[in-house]
Amino acid sequence: MRSAVVDSGASGYVQTIAIGPHRLTADEPAVAGGADEGPNPPELLLAALGACISMTVRLYAERKLWPLRAVRITLVRSPAEGTEQIDVKISFVGELSEEQRRRLLEIAEHCPVHRMLASGVRIRSGLEPA
Repeated sequence: MRSAVVDSGASGYVQTIAIGPHRLTADEPAVAGGADEGPNPPELLLAALGACISMTVRLYAERKLWPLRAVRITLVRSPAEGTEQIDVKISFVGELSEEQRRRLLEIAEHCPVHRMLASGVRIRSGLEPA
């Protein structure tokens, strides 16, 4: 698995993210003091979850030879009783039966990012040698 490397500039909140050959930009919105040059970190987390869910259900549908033409996922983060909550709404496009739609919804909850978030991830921080 590739690592992510995040570099900040000399000022502001713009962050350049490198993952293998790919480059992404993160920032804060103007109302939070940023330049709004990219999504903020929680938005990137929502995007990662949505992309993972979509890829997971696509893979499953392809293996089953189900006629899934497209997936649209809307994710919203909100506070919930002393914690965070992510509401996920999924729309499947294709001639799918109600049973197939229900099964794809079940499969969505087994994507790696969903499992990681639901399990409670342990994060260890340390310093790189100077």
